[in-house]
Amino acid sequence: MRNSLLQTLSPGANGLKDRTAFLVLGLLAFLIRFPFFFRDYIDRDESTFILMGQSWVNGHLPYTELWDLKPPLVFLFFAGMIYLFGKSFIAIRLVGVLVVAITAFCTYLIGKQMHSRPLGFWAALSVVSLLSLFGSLQGVMSEHLSMLYFMPGLTLLIRKRDYRTILGAGLLMGLAVMTKINLAYAVALLALFLLYEEYATKQYTKGILKALLFGSGVLLVVLLTWLPYALEGQSVLWWNSVVLAPLEYTGTRRYSVIKMAPIVLITGFFFFLSARKKWLSFKDPGVQLLSLAVIGVVLSFIKGGRVNGHYLIQFHPAFLVLFAMVLIKAVPPISRRWRPLLLLLLLLPLESYKEYYDVARHKLERGTFYNGEGFSVPAYLLEHHMASQPVFFLEYHIGYWLLDISPPTRAATHPSNLCRDEAFKFYGNPRETSMEELAYIMEELQPEVVVTRYERRIFDQKEEAENQYMLNYLAKHYKVVALVDRAEIHQLLK
Repeated sequence: MRNSLLQTLSPGANGLKDRTAFLVLGLLAFLIRFPFFFRDYIDRDESTFILMGQSWVNGHLPYTELWDLKPPLVFLFFAGMIYLFGKSFIAIRLVGVLVVAITAFCTYLIGKQMHSRPLGFWAALSVVSLLSLFGSLQGVMSEHLSMLYFMPGLTLLIRKRDYRTILGAGLLMGLAVMTKINLAYAVALLALFLLYEEYATKQYTKGILKALLFGSGVLLVVLLTWLPYALEGQSVLWWNSVVLAPLEYTGTRRYSVIKMAPIVLITGFFFFLSARKKWLSFKDPGVQLLSLAVIGVVLSFIKGGRVNGHYLIQFHPAFLVLFAMVLIKAVPPISRRWRPLLLLLLLLPLESYKEYYDVARHKLERGTFYNGEGFSVPAYLLEHHMASQPVFFLEYHIGYWLLDISPPTRAATHPSNLCRDEAFKFYGNPRETSMEELAYIMEELQPEVVVTRYERRIFDQKEEAENQYMLNYLAKHYKVVALVDRAEIHQLLK
């Protein structure tokens, strides 16, 4: 093993204490993510999760008053934050820092066990960066929350596989699946590993028992999420929303093969070359478990037909341990004189530096750190006595939360859900198509105020009919009364 590379990168890391590693990872996550605490929203999904969580705090189970295409434990997390801390963006995003730190710390523990502390530490630092930078990853996404459970579960399996540990890992994996349903593929492969591991030594009964214990832990969590619905006679709604709707979505909202190819080819080439060059020992149970976790996540991407940037949050933690192990063997030793080049890593969080500057400038100009149309639009509506009127947010829908109002229909919880008419049947929406839903909102409910993005399409480009309908209806029945930052405020003509 070419430990000289690790010694060059992190001299003295072999003496690193676990608690010190956690504190460093937590501090790095905080510094990268802190300036984004004051954004109105970083990704529209996060805003939707907040609305769903608030609805639960108000006494409504997910999918009953509002609806979104995620398992219920995502909304339970946000409901818990709102219940404990009220309407606090800072609290939600501070706990998001803790989520990233815990995920990275589990990566460190796995890397330490499989190779060394320095390897685990560098893999963990990479996890903090890749779970916090580039795109919309500074928010608290469902993928972040799923890794909060998945990585500790994987850590348990790699460290020890006695019956009690396997049951504990199963419970954690159940939490992961009920946070992000696509992880069921990875969890199924891990269950097969437990079965195969004992079969290889012809301890068939032991293998079956381990797999059953693991599956029982997963199933217990699933049943616990179903139980509140069963008690209220809403079992069908749970089944439709948690199981059938995601299956329907993955079957209709697929990327082209070209868009899916990079992640599949890169992963396949990595494993092929690692086996051919013997950079990884695939006889090692830890390597097998990590590989199955990575393959399971990639299989879920293939099955789902989509790979958005934040989906890779599920890919990075397990893969980066394997990648670091390969890097140690594949990269020649680096002379210590090159160590100053590590200062270039300080350029990595450029997004954070820019956000620090923007937040400071916003404070000087407007007297508040909080920034974005999600704050300024509700403030405008309150100032001009328009907040008590029915409001329809086609963008910046976190405004519903700040104004203490609800979206006009369940389909409008997330603006893009208005055009996912394939999901309407799963939560009993009276309208069958997106055009019918929009016509119902605009022509029957007739919101007094409609909020859109200035000089931007309301819906995705492919939703031509929906975009044209909204443009025509707004032009005929509404007037633009204000441009608040990049948001247009439309008011119904009397």
